[in-house]
Amino acid sequence: MKNIEQNSTPLFDALKKYIDSNVIPFHVPGHKHGKGIPELTSYVGERMLKMDVNGMKDLDYFNNPTGVIYEAEKLFAHLFSAKKAFFLVNGTTSGIQAMIMSVCKPGDEIILPRNAHTSAVSGIILSGAIPVYVEPEISEELGITNGVTVDKIKEAIESHPNAKAVFLINPTYYGFTSDVKAIVEIAHKYNMFVLVDEAHGAHMNFHEDFPLTAMAQGADMCALSMHKTGGSLTQSSALLIGDSNISSDKVRQVLNLIYTSSASYLLMCSLDIARKQMAIKGRKLLEEVLQMVRWARDEINEIDGVYGFGKDLIGNPGCVDFDETKLGINVRKLGYTGYEMESKLRNEYNIQVELADLNNILAIVSIGDSIENLKALVDSLKDISCKSHIKDYNRINFLPKYSKVVISPREAYYMDKKLVKLSDSEGKIASEMVMAYPPGIPVICIGEVITKEIIDYINILKNEKCELQGTSDPSVNYIKVLL
Repeated sequence: MKNIEQNSTPLFDALKKYIDSNVIPFHVPGHKHGKGIPELTSYVGERMLKMDVNGMKDLDYFNNPTGVIYEAEKLFAHLFSAKKAFFLVNGTTSGIQAMIMSVCKPGDEIILPRNAHTSAVSGIILSGAIPVYVEPEISEELGITNGVTVDKIKEAIESHPNAKAVFLINPTYYGFTSDVKAIVEIAHKYNMFVLVDEAHGAHMNFHEDFPLTAMAQGADMCALSMHKTGGSLTQSSALLIGDSNISSDKVRQVLNLIYTSSASYLLMCSLDIARKQMAIKGRKLLEEVLQMVRWARDEINEIDGVYGFGKDLIGNPGCVDFDETKLGINVRKLGYTGYEMESKLRNEYNIQVELADLNNILAIVSIGDSIENLKALVDSLKDISCKSHIKDYNRINFLPKYSKVVISPREAYYMDKKLVKLSDSEGKIASEMVMAYPPGIPVICIGEVITKEIIDYINILKNEKCELQGTSDPSVNYIKVLL
């Protein structure tokens, strides 16, 4: 396949041809090119609603593509140096679930960092795998988790030599990367597959100043969120198979179990177009992004009371490289928690950051940003700093120790359970997860013992008005536990 072929958009071209032919639609969706929902059509435009169609011969079929979807996926795979690519319209969540289900059956062990996204836990429940959690490194200065070290993964592999797979994150939400290549080499010696959550790294393939991708480091599979940093629409992602003996037919069978048979052509076309754009213009666009974010980080680090962390952290445990587009900003010296700063920026400066924690805020800088937007963020932080009393470094490092798994997540999911007050749950086994979202990393997982430390931490998050998810009680005053 020649690089020139990346200029084409086979799926998008086929959809445009369908729209231009003025087909009379006696097929779903029932709004029939927007005529059935005029209020939405008048707001977003008739053409967008015409793009919302279903599978047919000339537009191909999502669950068994042989035409234009197949061609678009083939181009995607080539660009990302993968053997096979599958479009995903339920986000990277479905890709992570499919990776785990493709290599693990009930009772198989899988090694993974405890700060993995909740989708990895749901993949473990669906597959029946047994998690072997590895503690990520902790940044004491920032109060957040980094990546995992090679030594800890190696220790887990040697202690569980029959595990089927190692699951990694590349990069973390905050931009830290582990030594994926070294871990791949060790895992493959033990005949273990390496699966990578690359949700926040879809852009890294297109500029040499970014950390290496999972495919470049020999991983067997990875799932990436093209919508997060590659320019496509929300929920559009891709699952990649590397140079591995994993059966693409098996992966397809798993995907057909968990995702829709009525995929959005808007989402798939956005993948087709975003892939073309990154193939042709990706390096130039990302060079501009890097110049902007480097300028912003330097400016932020001149402001009293804030710290824009970045590549200066390389070499710390769990950080062999760093994605500079993750603009993490520690704000504790200003006397604010990250949650308070997030609210202040939104309410007083009309700026919405990606996430906040007890000590930091995180801004994602991408190909859709402008220097004007970054100047607005920098100026806002300068203004807040001028109005604040700079304090001694008053960080909150209360990250609770992760609890131990006493019952497999799948077994715990199906066991009888009851609702108890969170304050009365100490010592009991959780039958649901509690997570701050974003980033969606569980504070407590299904099948783990609830400790006082975890209860105290959840209460801190509640007091800070953090968005907590995963429990049947939205206020998290109650939690489900096993009988």
